[in-house]
Amino acid sequence: MLKIITAAFMLGSVAVFSAAQPALAEEKLMHRTLSLSGHGEVRAAPDLVSLSLGVFTNAETATAALTANNTAMQAVLSALKSAGVNERDTQTSNLTVNPRYDTRSDNSSQPQTAGFDASNNVNIVVRKVDQLGRILDAAVGAGANQVNSLTFGIENDQKLLDEARKLAVAEARRKAELYAAASGVALGNIVTISEGGSYQPGPQQFKARAEAADASVPIAQGEQVLAIDVSVTWEIR
Repeated sequence: MLKIITAAFMLGSVAVFSAAQPALAEEKLMHRTLSLSGHGEVRAAPDLVSLSLGVFTNAETATAALTANNTAMQAVLSALKSAGVNERDTQTSNLTVNPRYDTRSDNSSQPQTAGFDASNNVNIVVRKVDQLGRILDAAVGAGANQVNSLTFGIENDQKLLDEARKLAVAEARRKAELYAAASGVALGNIVTISEGGSYQPGPQQFKARAEAADASVPIAQGEQVLAIDVSVTWEIR
């Protein structure tokens, strides 16, 4: 009888020990960590600019408004080509013809059509930023009366973004080392590192009218800021 009880006790001990194994393994896998973010950015002069040019016309009939618009837009496209804008960098983005209503109050229950408006927009990329003013002059002089969403950019920006990544990681490490020293711990291996994304400033809004063709359009290109944010997690010991 004693032997049976002893055997049962031993089996129970093995079962308890086996159940404790996952808990011990899980405890070993749990590491103390420190997570910090870093920001890196570089600046460079832009080497291209994107913008939208448009022609707006109105007439008594839809056909007349569209015909006038087509004529003006063809002149604008020819002027852009002559000014050095490549055809592959020119793309129509919007074409509309809408009725225009007389908003004056009267006794009529139905609004009266006062004419029709036609609008045609084209997106272009200028790859020589120093030629932008001359190209705008040519487009506006040819009939473009809408210039919108002027955006400077850098065509080959990967090397610059990589430099921003290095700066972001270095900034995260600098802060991590500061926190670790202040807390009396040491940094271990990196556990995770993730990139929050890159960004540049948004488009600059620019408006022009046909009268602007009388003088050269002044352009200040400034610098582009390319930025990266990262999050890094270290083991601490």
